[in-house]
Amino acid sequence: MTNRFPLLLALAASTALSACNLAPKYSRPEPAVPAALPQGGVYPAAATDAPDISKVGWRDFFVDDRLRKVIQLGLDNNQDLRLAAANVLQARAQYRAQRADLFPAIGVSGTGTYTNTAQFAASAGGALGSGGVQDVQNFSVTGGVTSFELDLFGRVRNLSRAAQEQYFASSEAQRATRVSLIGEIASAWLTLASDREQLAIAQNTLKAFQQSLDLTRAQFRIGTASELESRQAETSYESARNDVATAQTRIAQDVNALQLLTGATVAPELLPESLGDAKATIDALPGNVPSEVLLRRPDVLQAEHQLIAQNANIGAARAAFFPSISLTATVGSIASTIGKLFGSNTDTYVVSPTASLNIFNFGKNQANLDYSRASRDAAVATYQKTIQTAFREVADALAQRGTIDEQLRAQSARANAAEVAAKLSDARYRAGVDSFLTVLDSQRSAYAAEQGLVTTRLTRASNLVTLYRTLGGGLD
Repeated sequence: MTNRFPLLLALAASTALSACNLAPKYSRPEPAVPAALPQGGVYPAAATDAPDISKVGWRDFFVDDRLRKVIQLGLDNNQDLRLAAANVLQARAQYRAQRADLFPAIGVSGTGTYTNTAQFAASAGGALGSGGVQDVQNFSVTGGVTSFELDLFGRVRNLSRAAQEQYFASSEAQRATRVSLIGEIASAWLTLASDREQLAIAQNTLKAFQQSLDLTRAQFRIGTASELESRQAETSYESARNDVATAQTRIAQDVNALQLLTGATVAPELLPESLGDAKATIDALPGNVPSEVLLRRPDVLQAEHQLIAQNANIGAARAAFFPSISLTATVGSIASTIGKLFGSNTDTYVVSPTASLNIFNFGKNQANLDYSRASRDAAVATYQKTIQTAFREVADALAQRGTIDEQLRAQSARANAAEVAAKLSDARYRAGVDSFLTVLDSQRSAYAAEQGLVTTRLTRASNLVTLYRTLGGGLD
């Protein structure tokens, strides 16, 4: 079997020669954002030792057990998440298919031939008959590689690297979808809690306006109140009645949105009744957050993997300017009978290297290289913009976080003051000091203040969810 040495030598040479890589050396672009996220009194001093949100799993960040169950329901059934998972599987399969070109495909084949040589015997002047006909048979078994490209200039390896990075990018896209889904479910759940609380406020206000309307109508009938006061009381009552109907519509739509996000029917016991009974998240947040934390965001990592893939494509495009060398090499056995196939002196081998080089192709290779370079430049811009967008999202959330507690205190004080003013106004009206118009105005102010307080509380709760999402929140 010593004749198989050339085949082994050729395969060894293909491995040894595959050492040249024409792809540019990758260097991560410097993020075009400030080194640290804006602080400026954003956090209270007690919160500066809080853990990094980007490393906090969602089960630890969201503390309401009902919300946790709803989020898990979404992670199990959401169709967008299933699509993202399917995209990952597709990218992985494409990477495996491309990577297979790095290795020789080894095959085995067997053939048998039976030839009747009567016509050749006749052409030689022999007599045609039983003695002039000769049957010839041959059998062979061969195994080896066919048209295996010797990757001397890294074309196949760079294509494989590009496919690998696209696979990694799809994995990060799936993570980004998960983080986004968790944030959307939490926001929808909190919005439902807020709208249910707004409905309760509207219903209580409707009862108060109903009492005022009944009172002014009775007074109008006996002549102690004017029709104007009666009509104004009716206006306030109808406005509150409209608010009740509107809130009921929003609640139904909130439930629909939540079920679309989860991809399943959400049990009523998992839904919040109001914001007051829904402490959804932890309150402590870290201080002195560096911009480097943004580099761990899934969408930023996705953009970087796509950039690396385009960098590898440049190497593949450069390799097209050099000769392409492929190798066909087989070893086997040939004999006149099957029984002698693996006997002595039946060995056979073929080693057939082939080299090809395009001398003139109307600039196709240069155009492909220019395209790869332009694609890399576009990927750099996309990467930079992704980081800048991430910085803007986090900075906006931190800016709101820095003032939301002050807004909440102001809204609480306003609501308390408006409630007291409404009670005093009613007492003064009954004592004959103030007009009924003052009572209505106070009632409307108290109603608006209560609604504003609920809206601000929703903003605060949603702001924490936004910070969790924009900082790339943990997944486990």
